[in-house]
Order: sequence, then structure tokens, then C-alpha cells
Amino acid sequence: MFARKVFSRFPPNKFFLTARKYSKNSTVNLIDAVAKVKTESKTSLHNVHLGQPTPHTHPHLLDIGEVTPGITLTEYRGRRLKLLYKIKQYAVDTKSEAKHHIVIVPSASKRYMSDKIPYVFRQNSDFFYLTGCLEPDSILVLEIDEKDITKSTLFMRPKEKHAELWDGPRTGTVYSPEFFGIEESFDVVNFSNVLENKISKANKALSIWYDIKNSPQSNLSQIINSCAKSQINSPTVFFHMLRLQKSKAEINLMRKTCQIASESINEVIKETKVGDSEHHIFALMDFKCRMKNASYLAYPPVVASGNNATTIHYINNTQLTKDGDLVLMDAGCEYGGYTSDITRTWPVNGKYNTAQKVLYDIILTLQNELLNTMLKDGGDTLDNLFDTMCLKLGKYLQEIGLISQSLQGVPLAKAAYTFCPHHVSHYLGMDVHDTPLISRSTKLVPGMVCTVEPGIYIGLDREDVPAEFRGIGVRIEDDVYIKSANEIEVLTAKCIKDTSEIEKLVGSKY
Repeated sequence: MFARKVFSRFPPNKFFLTARKYSKNSTVNLIDAVAKVKTESKTSLHNVHLGQPTPHTHPHLLDIGEVTPGITLTEYRGRRLKLLYKIKQYAVDTKSEAKHHIVIVPSASKRYMSDKIPYVFRQNSDFFYLTGCLEPDSILVLEIDEKDITKSTLFMRPKEKHAELWDGPRTGTVYSPEFFGIEESFDVVNFSNVLENKISKANKALSIWYDIKNSPQSNLSQIINSCAKSQINSPTVFFHMLRLQKSKAEINLMRKTCQIASESINEVIKETKVGDSEHHIFALMDFKCRMKNASYLAYPPVVASGNNATTIHYINNTQLTKDGDLVLMDAGCEYGGYTSDITRTWPVNGKYNTAQKVLYDIILTLQNELLNTMLKDGGDTLDNLFDTMCLKLGKYLQEIGLISQSLQGVPLAKAAYTFCPHHVSHYLGMDVHDTPLISRSTKLVPGMVCTVEPGIYIGLDREDVPAEFRGIGVRIEDDVYIKSANEIEVLTAKCIKDTSEIEKLVGSKY
């Protein structure tokens, strides 16, 4: 069947049997024990070029034992095991008859902007999270049976001399088991036949987990539908549950991506001058991040000057900055598969005018209060933090006469929402808006990372607002790690936001 087994002194199906000696039937201990046993296999990849960097070909990026920067083979194996246990426990809790589970996770596919010109490839985050594999058109299949025996199978593009001449080396099926820590690997063209065989060998109480509606491989849903003889359920919420709380290694990567973006934004502010185009500021941010070893920007950045800043997702970035403008830049980068997301607002000429400073100081004060409120009353969930933001913003706007003093409670919050019509926070991680299936009403717990981003946007058409405040948009956004039950760490603290510091920094390079 073209399978390539892992050759070690622990045959694949005996990993659990060996590990049980250490585990005493504890699920968590068993996961750790399995990972420990599996890491004893020897490596033979010293002089092999695979379809992605390895510790031997790219020692400046990866340490021995890592599959991707900062993340070890042991951690990837542990993630797969935790996923399978979580799904099996869910079946028990919901009194499902299913005893055997097959989880199918596709990679992203290569996309083209025209003919043979590809877009920059970015791996499907869930597939990346479970494998560390950076190759397109691959498929991960995970299994757990009634005896808790697990198996991980990767379907990879075959080695092909002509294709590799144009696009570089592929990992193929020979080296995939050893490098990615899986039990077997097949040519992706054999996916249908192998899946049918797995289904036929499973007992009747089988459950197949695959996200049909959101598959990054358009042809895969049809294949799975034709093979499956039971209901197909989406596993995505389980992926997001695992990804919501970051490991120590993930937090270190989050610190790194936030450090890169913070330092880059400081440098961009330092080099800003009147007459710069928004496009040039965007390019400067991109350059600064890449020169600090980020892979690329995490999303198309907002670089909005003047009234453009009142358009929340302004990404045209085509205008020239003018004397007296504020520049609102919302930008972040990706490093090792993890993203940062920061917003800063500064005067292009180095001096906030009176109206700009009033609004900026409100948002800065509000953000600091929200950071201090997190994990306490009014900040134990992202939704509660949003409610707190609306009420506090409303009261500050009442103080400067932009909202009627007669409003209180919900009406006051609704009035404030017209000045800041977006949520104050979202989860952050491998994706910018990370784990979107996890409700923002979920209680904040250690390991989570999120943004805190209050803003105020007053368009030129707001005739209910004094003229001096019109055409001003301000947002301040930082990335926050929930470190413990009563402590947070602002990962983007190095990115300056105090008005006096910003005014000193703007254009100081020239």
C-alpha cells in the first residue's frame, strides 16, 4: 500500500503499551509518556533536504528536535493525542455510540493570482498546529479506536524530479514519518483507497470528523462523502479549544512576534515625516519586520492618515500625509506561524493638536483602565470587557460634551458604540482573529492571548459633533497574555504610546 512505517525499537501500535508502564492510566500522564517513548527513535535526516527547513539544513532557524521554530516534535505529537482524547471523551459525554474515530485535516492548497504566478503560500492553521508540515496539498488522518490505540497518517505529494526542479524539494512519503513523528505516510493520490480501507477495517460504531463546509481542498469533500458510510461531523471546534490556551513554547513565539512588530512600529514612527505616502509607511513597516526575521506581515495593514482613519478597515493606503494629520497604523507580523496585532496613532508632524490630544488621551486612559480591569469584575471575559469599554467611553465623551449628560446605562453604552462600532478584543495566536469558534463570553484563563483595542472614529459627516473633532480617528491596540488567574503580560509593551514619548520620537531620525 506504499506505506512507510516508522522504524524504531517501538513499533507504532505498541507506543501505548510501552507508555502505560509510566502512566498509571492518567490521560495527561499517558500523553506525556507516549511522547517520551516516541522521542527515543533515531534520526537519519542529517543530509536530507525536505520540503521545509530542518535543524540540519537551517540551524539558524531550528534547534535539534524542533519541527518548526520553537515547537518540538514532542509537542506536535502531544497535540494530536490530546485532540483524539478530547474527541473520544466528547463521544462518551454525549452518549454517542461511536467507539472508533477518524479525523481528517487537510492542508492548504497553492493558489494562483494568474496563470503560473502563485500567491504567497500560507499553511492552513489547524493542519499546521497538528503537524508542523508546511507543504501544500497534504492530508492528515488521525485515528483512535475503542482500545485507545492511535495512529497518525500523512498523505504527501510524491517526490517528483521535474516538479522539484521548479519548486524545490518535497518531503515525500519516505522521510515524513521520521520528521513529523507520524506512524505512516502515503502518496496523496492514494488517499481515497487508503481511507476506504481504514473505514472498512473499523467497527460499525465509527465516527468521521471533517469540516466539509470549510475545506481548503475543494475536491476532498467529494472523496470523503463517497467513502464515508456514517455521519460526518466538523472537528474544528476541538482544534480551536486546543489552540485557545497556548503552551510555553507558543507564548515564547508570541513574545517574539510582538517584539518584532513593536520595535518595527517604533522605528516607523521615528522615520515618519510630513508628505510621506501611506503606501510608503506600509512598505517601511513590512521592511522593518522582515529585517527582524518575521516571515511577512500578518495581514494587510491599515495605514490611515487624516479622515481615512475614521474608516475602520481602511487598507487602500494611497493618500499622502499632510501637516496636521494623525496617522493610524494597524499592523502586525508573523513569526514561526504566530501573529502580532498592534495599532498606534501618531501626529505626522510630531505634535498633537488640542482636539487630537483630547481624544487620544481619552483612548489611552480608557485602554489602561481596561488592562487593569482584566480578570476582575467587568473584565473576566472579552464580552464583559467590551461592555465595560462602552460605558467608560460613554462617560468620557460626556465629559467633553460629545454625548448628552442625560444618558445612563445601556443608552449611554449604545451612544458610545456609535463612536467605536467594533469589539474591544479578539483572541490572538496562529491567526489574527484566532479560534473564532470560541465564544467571547468564555472566561479568561491562563494561556489565552487577546487584544485590547479601544478606539474612537468621528467622520467629517458627524454634524452632531463640534467641527474641531471631525475627521479624527484614534485607536490604541496591544496584545495581552493571560499569565495567571490574576496577572497579565502586555506582550507589546515596548511599542510606545505615551503622547510625550511619541511626540519626541516622530521624525527624530531626520
